[in-house]
Order: sequence, then C-alpha cells, then structure tokens
Amino acid sequence: MNRTRTLSGAAALAAVAVVGLSACSSSGGKPTETAAGGGGGAVANTPKMTVAMITHAAPGDTFWDQVRKGAEDAAAKDNVTLQYTADPDGAKQATLVKQAVDKKVDGIAVTLAKPDAMKSDVEAALKAGVPVVALNGGLEDWKAMGVLAYFGQDEKIAGEAAGEQLTKDGAKKTLCVIQEQGHVGLEARCAGTAEKFPATEKIYVKGTDMTNVQSTITAKLQQDKTIDRVLTLGAPFAMTALKSVSEAGSAAKVVTFDLNTEAKAAIKDGKIEWAVDQQPYVQGYMAVDSLWLNVQKGASIGGGQAVLTGPAFVTKANVDKLK
Repeated sequence: MNRTRTLSGAAALAAVAVVGLSACSSSGGKPTETAAGGGGGAVANTPKMTVAMITHAAPGDTFWDQVRKGAEDAAAKDNVTLQYTADPDGAKQATLVKQAVDKKVDGIAVTLAKPDAMKSDVEAALKAGVPVVALNGGLEDWKAMGVLAYFGQDEKIAGEAAGEQLTKDGAKKTLCVIQEQGHVGLEARCAGTAEKFPATEKIYVKGTDMTNVQSTITAKLQQDKTIDRVLTLGAPFAMTALKSVSEAGSAAKVVTFDLNTEAKAAIKDGKIEWAVDQQPYVQGYMAVDSLWLNVQKGASIGGGQAVLTGPAFVTKANVDKLK
C-alpha cells in the first residue's frame, strides 16, 4: 500500500496562504534579522514580536534557503522580527537555543535532528515561558520535550515511499548515501527505504566536504557494479552523485530526497529520476506563523499531532508545477 502523505490540517491552510516556493536567501552565518513588511501584502497589526529560528543547517546547504524563505514570508506577514541562526553541531545548536532565551525572544522554532543534544536547552526554554515549536527533525521526540507543535515529514514513512517507488521502477540494488552521522532523520529515511526495498546498502559521507562525497560514492560504484540506483538524502548530494556516476563509468540512476533549483532542473532534464519533497517552505512558514498564532491569539496548531508536509514525489511529469 502506498503510504505517501499530502499536506494535512494547518499545513494545508498554509499552502493556501503562501505564494511561491522559490528560495532566495542564504543559510548559516551570523544571526540575521528580517523586518516585517517584506512580503508585499497586508501586515498584521498585532504588537511586534521576535522569533528565533535555529536549524542544524550546514553552510552552503541550499535546502535550508527554502525553509528560511518560508519563515521570512510568514514573519513579514505577522509583524515578526525573525532571527535566523544555524549550526550542524548538536551541542552548538543547543547553545543557540540558550542564547535566544537569554535575548528574551517571544518564540523559538527549532529543528531537533539531534534530540539528545537539544533536550535540556529546549526544556529550559519552555520552563522560562518561551513557546517552542519544532520543524524538519525530531518527529519522535518533540512531544516528550513538551514542544507545542511539529511541522515536517515522517522520515520513516518517506523512506518507505521511496522504497516502494524503487520497487516499482524495477531497481536491483540501491546505495543510500547518508551525509551526516548521528542524524536520526537521515537514518530513518534509509531504514524506511530498506524496509520496502531490502536490496539497499548504506554508505556514510562527509556532507560538509563535497570532494569527499564525490570520491566516496565514486569508489563504491567502481567496487560494486550491481548498484543501479544512488539514493541521496539531500539535493546538493544528488548533483554530486551525478558526477560520481559519470566518473565511475556506472549506469546507475540518481534519485533523491529534497529539492533545490539545480535538482529541479536536473529532474526536468531527465538526469535525476525523481525526488521525495517534504515542502520545506511550508515547514518554515508554518513554524513562524504558529508561534504568532500562539503568542498573539492564544491558538494552538495540530491538536497534539504532527503536521505532515510530505512526502510528495516530484518527477519530470510534474516538476514544472513547482514555483
């Protein structure tokens, strides 16, 4: 049975409210504040508030541009000052949460890719009276921490959907490329894929070093000629995997999780077969908007259940529908 999910509940409402899915900002670096009013539409007349968004984005990973753009558009609509920071190291990301509390922000949106490292500081934020929502990572842990809401994808279900699609495609053996060890969401993607497509082998690469990513995948493809699919867990790694396939003289096809501008073009050109899209723009938008609703209107989102924004498949047949 195909368990692919579409937008549910509040996320569906967000999809109506937002305009466009294009990414235009950079991720990482020093804290960046986004002033309200940049969205071009009506701005809420509620009191000014500040939201900190703290992700585990690695420098140069363009996936996070889409998350951030959604957050910026919601902030512009809601009269919110957005402070965006990121660090792929769990302990350092936790420190950013503590710093946001010290700055007395009105709300925190945070990814929980490494929940053990984040737990104490997230709970401290809640104890200090700062509302916290989670996005993108931490589906299995957000409730236990007392976080108000979660916006993202069930990575295990997304992996299962990928495995079902590989079976439908007639694949023989898949290499699942994990770019960050210890990331629970990435592990869940590969585990879900393997559950539905047992001929799946994991390989670890250093995601912050594309030279390492390319050489590691190339070496594996040269060693094992039976691999006919390379499944990457992020769009930038799919583009690098294409180089590895060529360098190795392999006939393997590349499929991926997540999208960026380059990956969308590669799907359109038939270089990448498909992508599993979790709609990161919606994740960023809903995270900020839900905090505004909570602080200014006393509202809650999701009814204690995760708001799922994916998975959805993007292929050559529908890629032009994405904005």
